[in-house]
Amino acid sequence: MTASAPTSTQRIYDAVCELHALEQVATRETVAELTGLKLSIVDDRLRALMDDSRVKRVLRGVYVPVEVHPPARSISKTVLTDGTVKIEIGDEVLTLTPREDRALAMLQAGAVMQVLGIATGRAAI
Repeated sequence: MTASAPTSTQRIYDAVCELHALEQVATRETVAELTGLKLSIVDDRLRALMDDSRVKRVLRGVYVPVEVHPPARSISKTVLTDGTVKIEIGDEVLTLTPREDRALAMLQAGAVMQVLGIATGRAAI
């Protein structure tokens, strides 16, 4: 038994993803060229992919795939009496020395600034 051929929608989605991965611009023309499909089909399927939130238009006529992340896992941090830190993410456990914990905190500082910016923006509304 042979596998069925991908639908035009899947071919167009794959083309957008491939172009994006190669840091190339995905336009209706580049997608049509890559897939060999008519522009009318490409236009229709791009609209359907946008309706399904699988691609988004970032500029007029420029499309990118929508990133889909797995569901967030629960996270906890425990500081032990000797200064060692246990970070649990889902079923994974990291054991950090105090120095490693400080280094990780420094790396996370950018994420903290993003959270503060988001909160400030929401408060201003």
